[in-house]
Parts: sequence; structure tokens; C-alpha cells
Amino acid sequence: MLEEQNNETKRKYGWVDKWAKMTGERARIDAKVNNTYIIYEKDGKLVKEFPNGDIIPFNKNGES
Repeated sequence: MLEEQNNETKRKYGWVDKWAKMTGERARIDAKVNNTYIIYEKDGKLVKEFPNGDIIPFNKNGES
């Protein structure tokens, strides 16, 4: 049973994983071009990632 959990997730529509990865990569490119940041969930918490690679926690009240 543990071996099954360690395998990659198999989805009914396999293209979804690839599409999600490409969307994230595109967001990073756009953030770099526009000198802004992206927000995503990492380890259950929202974070901001800046074009220079800095990752900081994101607070919902707008303060970083």
C-alpha cells in the first residue's frame, strides 16, 4: 500500500498535470518580465515568489 502512495498520481486526464506545470512556468516568466511576483500555496501556506527567487510568506492583510 505504501508503494502505491509513493508513485506519481495518475489522473483520468493526464494532460492536466502538464497543463498546470506549464501555467506556473508561464506565470513566473510574466512576473519576471513585469517585475512583479506570483502567489501560490507551498506547504499549506500562501507565499510570494519574486523574480529574483526570494520567497516570503503572504499575509492576507497585504503585509509581507
